[in-house]
Amino acid sequence: MSDRLTVLKTYKLYVGGKFPRSESGRVYEVTDSKGKWLANAPLSSRKDARDAVVAARKAFGGWSGATAYNRGQVLYRVAEMLEGRRDQFTREVAEAEGLSKSKAAAVVDATIDRWVWYAGWTDKIAQVVGGGNPVAGPFFNLSSPEPTGVVAVLAPQESSFLGLVSVLAPVIATGNTAVVVASEKSPLPALSLAEVLATSDVPGGVVNVLSGRTAEIATPLAAHQDVNAIDLAGADEVLAKELEIAAADNLKRVLRPQPVDYAETPGIDRMTAFLETKTVWHPTGSLGASGSSY
Repeated sequence: MSDRLTVLKTYKLYVGGKFPRSESGRVYEVTDSKGKWLANAPLSSRKDARDAVVAARKAFGGWSGATAYNRGQVLYRVAEMLEGRRDQFTREVAEAEGLSKSKAAAVVDATIDRWVWYAGWTDKIAQVVGGGNPVAGPFFNLSSPEPTGVVAVLAPQESSFLGLVSVLAPVIATGNTAVVVASEKSPLPALSLAEVLATSDVPGGVVNVLSGRTAEIATPLAAHQDVNAIDLAGADEVLAKELEIAAADNLKRVLRPQPVDYAETPGIDRMTAFLETKTVWHPTGSLGASGSSY
């Protein structure tokens, strides 16, 4: 019996629910922690970044308008799909981060659990950060959180899967749409996650995944007038400063890079970072001649 040739996987971008190659036609070599070639990944261009923003904006109305409970169901479906492809992600994380199979499996398990954790927050975050405000006067005063819009997310460079999900899930759990720039040196788990998103119930355009040189892709995203916020988790200090300056042009919300142990249970900071608070005043009226109000 002759040896068969391995069918090598062609990784592609994920934009608007589809899997295009980079419009530039460029690719770059991805290697494991020991320098062994793994695959060619698309090398995204500025045009790819702009296309991803258009797709994210188009999807924002439907995703932000869905009920929080429905978003939670959709995110939980993603966790189900990740569980079914656990072996694949274990292999990709092991190769990307130089981990043993058992340690990589533990990272994948933690990542799936993290996704479920954020899925459970979709219909609870409003009660934690919103509610009725005590005011002096015959008014109801109610504050409720709303998604800020299209968020650019620079995925962590070293934590190719757990870190990626830890910065992406809170963005979409709260009703935002995302343009994700995968880890430059370890993009394969992110590109495989895109395949999971495409075969789950996440509407096209809610998450868009780009691979390539972080600085090249992030620069047009930071300056883009239709991007409302940016998470700089995957930028070094020099790049972060440049992007923050570019983001100031349209007053984007900016979450600067900070030391994070992604293995620890996250708080709600990454959810609240990309929420706006809407406050509504409403007259209560009065009951009877005594002037008592309700």
